[in-house]
Amino acid sequence: MESQHVCAVGDAREMTAVDDAAVDLVVTSPPYPMIELWDEAFTDLNPTIGEALAAGDGDRAFDLMHDELAAVWDELDRVVRPGGIVCINVGDATRSIDGHFSQFPNHARIVEHMTDRGFRPLPDVLWRKPTNKASKFMGSGMLPTNAYVTLEHEYVLVFRKGDGTRQFEPGSERRYESAYFWEERNEWFSDVWTDIAGTVQTRHVDDAIRNRSAAYPLAIPYRLVNMYSIYGDTVLDPFWGTGTTTLAAMLSGRDSIGYELDPGVAGAFEDRLDDLPERSETVVDRRLDAHREFVETRRADGDEPGYEAEHYDFPVVTKQEKEIRFYEVDDVTETADGYRVTHEPR
Repeated sequence: MESQHVCAVGDAREMTAVDDAAVDLVVTSPPYPMIELWDEAFTDLNPTIGEALAAGDGDRAFDLMHDELAAVWDELDRVVRPGGIVCINVGDATRSIDGHFSQFPNHARIVEHMTDRGFRPLPDVLWRKPTNKASKFMGSGMLPTNAYVTLEHEYVLVFRKGDGTRQFEPGSERRYESAYFWEERNEWFSDVWTDIAGTVQTRHVDDAIRNRSAAYPLAIPYRLVNMYSIYGDTVLDPFWGTGTTTLAAMLSGRDSIGYELDPGVAGAFEDRLDDLPERSETVVDRRLDAHREFVETRRADGDEPGYEAEHYDFPVVTKQEKEIRFYEVDDVTETADGYRVTHEPR
């Protein structure tokens, strides 16, 4: 099996490399409005945003930042196929502007913009990523009433394009091979994720390095790609960054397209491919070993799973899992517009 991965340097508000209705799944994490780390990036797109921030008009800056994101949501309306899924990881922002502290509800504004474009909201996920930093509490400490709840979660918003679910041919081999395990379903489709830690995100701003903890880790797009697509599907990330969604697509045997405005950031992606076959083997081993451990635990409780997997030496709980099959990355080859990955069945 082969997968193709397009890495485009350009503005996602006009994705010329993507045909109409060509995308099966979007998995992305945009710049978060009103997070200081992204002020310069938004101001580069619209200088009026910087003027609003300088004037202490946080509400206007918030609106203008989301207007810039909205142009990308317009493009998603064009490129996502009917029945396709869009997953957007975003956090709300807390900030003091002109001496006034406030929370800026990014997730609510994105839901509003997406539903205005005909995307149907599906149940979302709270990604809870607590921190133990002593400075995490805000406000007046132990004295009522001016302390604030600590913001330790982000959202994975999920939308479907249009009214109908995606249709597959009866007995689709690609779909049944793409199945996940019963116990993975129970964990992945919970509405609160507490088992995924954040990573440190670095941006170079005015020749200084600024870090933001709990940024978008590989485990999130990998999980979403396996939840909402099948082998051979095309996954789009319009805010590509260092290519985390593309890595997830490569590990999952899906095609991908990534758009990144900053060529310097996009250029760092190649370094992440050096050990991809070894990483792929580790990911597959982890899932297979976890299932075997689950089977042994269930047997110890006197509950033998009822079906035998066709490609592996273990049973599975449901008939839908019988044809499950994993593919490992064998080789990565650079192409004119990205990469070609060959996958071998495990």
